Amino acid sequence: MRILIYVPVIHSQADMGSLGKELNRKCISRFGEDVWQKHIDTVNGYWDAIEYYFENIDIYIKGIKIYQDGMFVDGEMAMKIIEESIRAGSKNFEIVSKLINRGAILIKTEDYKMVKDEYDGLQSIIRSKNNIEKFILLCKYKASKHKFLNRRDKFIAGRIAETLGTEETGILFIGAYHNITKRLPKDITIIELKEIKKIREYQMGIQYPNKMKSQRFEQLNQYMIKR
Repeated sequence: MRILIYVPVIHSQADMGSLGKELNRKCISRFGEDVWQKHIDTVNGYWDAIEYYFENIDIYIKGIKIYQDGMFVDGEMAMKIIEESIRAGSKNFEIVSKLINRGAILIKTEDYKMVKDEYDGLQSIIRSKNNIEKFILLCKYKASKHKFLNRRDKFIAGRIAETLGTEETGILFIGAYHNITKRLPKDITIIELKEIKKIREYQMGIQYPNKMKSQRFEQLNQYMIKR
């Protein structure tokens, strides 16, 4: 039996690289500083809960394979990306680094071109100064987003299927809107560290705050940070 521990990723500003500051500014403009700061606090609490889990997990970490959202290299280059991301403040990569130091093995998870295509689409929208141009680019991105995710999900699932051996355990750190589980072989048992459905619901509550009751949103906040 193969086991995959599934960690839904909520990207922080640090995870967005050069787009992080601009995205943060636009989110404050759209949602207000108080709402956005609460979201940042929730995300930090979420990663603290994930870190706590792996610090207290009752399994042998050495030899566990790590699959990371956006990781299109391995070896020395991958470690440089991890180190730079940690310096920028990424809790996701800090946890990955600690697991590697305990003997986990980082696996090349993604295809460079697939990741770059999606990143370039987001970059063009966020950096656009013209509202008409931004609207056109946004429409193009929305039309292509499903294709981007499908291509990446298929590739990621294939990498897990071919590299996770019999009786081995893997840890997948992946954005909550990815749909990997249905593409994985049936002999892989999936353990959701946090329920993907609830993480997606929380993210929808952030994007469309008027469509969710405040009581439900607070419940999701508490779920996110619960250890």
